Amino acid sequence: MGILSSMYTGITGLTGQGEALGIYGDNIANANTTGFKVSRPEFQDVIAKSLKGLLGGNQIGRGTRLSAVNPIFSQGSITQTENPTDLAITGDGFFVVDGVEGRSFSRNGSFHFDKDGKLINSDGYHVQGFQADENGKINSKMGAISVDRTVVDAKNTKEVQLFMNLDLRADKSMEFDPARPDQTSQFATGVTVYDTAGTPHVVTCYFNKTDDGTWTWRAMAKGDEIVGGKRDQLVEQARGRLIFDNDGRLKEQKTDKSSFNFNKGALPDQAITFNFGDDKSKGGTGLSVTQYGTASETYKTLQDGYTAGTLAGLTFNDDGNLAAIYSNGQTVNLAQIALAKFENPEGLFKSGQNRFRESRLSGQATIGAPSSGGRGRVSSKTLESSTTDIASEFINLMTAQRSFQANSKVVSTADELMQEVINLKK
Repeated sequence: MGILSSMYTGITGLTGQGEALGIYGDNIANANTTGFKVSRPEFQDVIAKSLKGLLGGNQIGRGTRLSAVNPIFSQGSITQTENPTDLAITGDGFFVVDGVEGRSFSRNGSFHFDKDGKLINSDGYHVQGFQADENGKINSKMGAISVDRTVVDAKNTKEVQLFMNLDLRADKSMEFDPARPDQTSQFATGVTVYDTAGTPHVVTCYFNKTDDGTWTWRAMAKGDEIVGGKRDQLVEQARGRLIFDNDGRLKEQKTDKSSFNFNKGALPDQAITFNFGDDKSKGGTGLSVTQYGTASETYKTLQDGYTAGTLAGLTFNDDGNLAAIYSNGQTVNLAQIALAKFENPEGLFKSGQNRFRESRLSGQATIGAPSSGGRGRVSSKTLESSTTDIASEFINLMTAQRSFQANSKVVSTADELMQEVINLKK
């Protein structure tokens, strides 16, 4: 009977719109959930009867049913925070976490380090990535990201680089006196170097013009810091020559000796290379150190040593690299965040707590570094907000409510008609 079937049709509408109310309510409830993606209900009509003898298309529907609940993986807005372990993905991809339920995936980048130095989410799942070796090079083996280098060892200076100009007009007749280096040299510049124990030492380089286009340099350290040296005395530890062409460019550099014997526990005979740039004899431009007719001047000095340091901070860059910042100013790469990408992210299975798992529909994850293979970039001190639009969800909620009320009217009307049929018997 059509009246009875209309009642069942209305019931399917009540059931479907009730499910829709739950979905929209869930979207609204998660308006402040980090990385949350709204879902949309998908409905299908139900065909139960065709009218015989009539043209195609004359079928009688029997209501509706909820066919799917599809998450919408649109980009959420990025919110700034002050926590360096708060991460947000801009573009495609999911963070990879591993815990009691195995591997899962999430857009929620609210992470922190536990007592063991491992990066975890709020549920204690370990954030996965690629660890770096002792030289800071990222390897391809994925595992839990951890900070296991709270101290960086001291490194002795092996090379000093100098960038300067030496005055062409300097007097070449001045004789250098090691007892009075400041008064008997045409130019001097200092650089701090580190011995094998990580102790800093100030080394002063003195320059004397000995011929047209030729300069002699001497690196001298304080006597009380050198084995066998005396207080208030400078001791020569390295010496060499700089030869310039007629254009004032460095033609050739030669080192006659370089052997530093610092005391206080440092290893003896520390060789330090004094590099004055790309001289022309090696195919360079000869412009790092010049001899022009202007005042002698040091532009920049560099050296590769440092003292021991302790962990002072952590930071992530846009490539998802986790770097440790130490008290001695050194920055060392520790790991890189891994991102997973899916051919069909809408097919992922929701497992709660803002996590997803692979499914047959989503396909397998392809895991790699951020900003590669179509994956998004990762930014630090940021979180991705929920994609819930409160205004839109309230409109959807009211629409579903009105539809629910209309379907309840269908049921009540069918009930009244059934009562009329029953009354015909009286």
